[in-house]
Amino acid sequence: MPKTYYLFNPGRLSKNNRSLKFTPVDAEGNAKKPTYLPINDINELCVLGSLDANSALYNFLGQQKIPVHFFDYYEHYTGSFMPKDYLLAGKVHIAQTQAYTQPAQRLVIARKLLEGGIYNMLKNLGYYQNRGKEVTVYGSKIKQYYETIRQAQEMPIAELMGLEGNVRQVYYQAFDTIINDFAMQGRSRQPPLNEVNALISFGNSFCYNLCVGQIYHTQLDPTISFLHEPGARRYSLALDIAEVFKPVLVDRLIFALLNKKQIQAKHFDKKLNACYLNESGGKIYLKAWDERLKETIKHRAMNKNVSYRRLVRMECYKLVKHVLGIDEYSPFKMRW
Repeated sequence: MPKTYYLFNPGRLSKNNRSLKFTPVDAEGNAKKPTYLPINDINELCVLGSLDANSALYNFLGQQKIPVHFFDYYEHYTGSFMPKDYLLAGKVHIAQTQAYTQPAQRLVIARKLLEGGIYNMLKNLGYYQNRGKEVTVYGSKIKQYYETIRQAQEMPIAELMGLEGNVRQVYYQAFDTIINDFAMQGRSRQPPLNEVNALISFGNSFCYNLCVGQIYHTQLDPTISFLHEPGARRYSLALDIAEVFKPVLVDRLIFALLNKKQIQAKHFDKKLNACYLNESGGKIYLKAWDERLKETIKHRAMNKNVSYRRLVRMECYKLVKHVLGIDEYSPFKMRW
């Protein structure tokens, strides 16, 4: 199965017959031994270091339908090279646009996306409650918001997002109970101020990146969203779908990596009012992230095992069916 490759080192990437040739360079600019990546083994590339490449390479990647995602020095997602769309469908595009422009239709989808995300947050809290972490008070508060959202029939999207913010605030308070040796002390983003916030920002970036990649392989327009407002220079539909999967993929992974001490204080770089994963910490996280995406669960409707990566693609297909009026959208909800 094709894989995601992460390029941490600065270097030059070029086409080499049916492979990619990556030549890393050291701090003085000296070339080191190159690595060859068979094109059929690549699903996507994530670039975390400085990359030298030319148009011939990007033409080749475009022909092979391989996206390239870029992250800056501070591990923020900055953009993607996306190959030309190959699953264009005017019927889906029109239906998706109509679902966005009609407030009642948009609210139905936005509410369900949010319901899915909050349900999965509650599952996380329940999981750790059963393991001796006293998080009942947070779960009770979130359940009140959850019911308000479920029953909302005419709520403006801005108000819905306000409730989402309230839920997140309560949910993040529980992190200090769930995580053993680190304190979150509230959410800080730009920049993250401590280790837990650094992991959340890093993980959320890759969850968004995952959703961008999976939407590309469907007929959906990534710029037309329902919960988040469409905006310039971003794929806002990926933000919508990530809302459902962040508790499942990002938060669970952070809890496991910290509580099992796989990521420790030495894996972070701290500067004035900022904290980021260093290279070794990033490699540990992304190795675990890849393994998480390959994990499979038994899908009840399909009666077969499905990977988490595939589940994200299936979430996109469910949205396609909803906007086409084939089947009502039901978000993925964790059962454990």
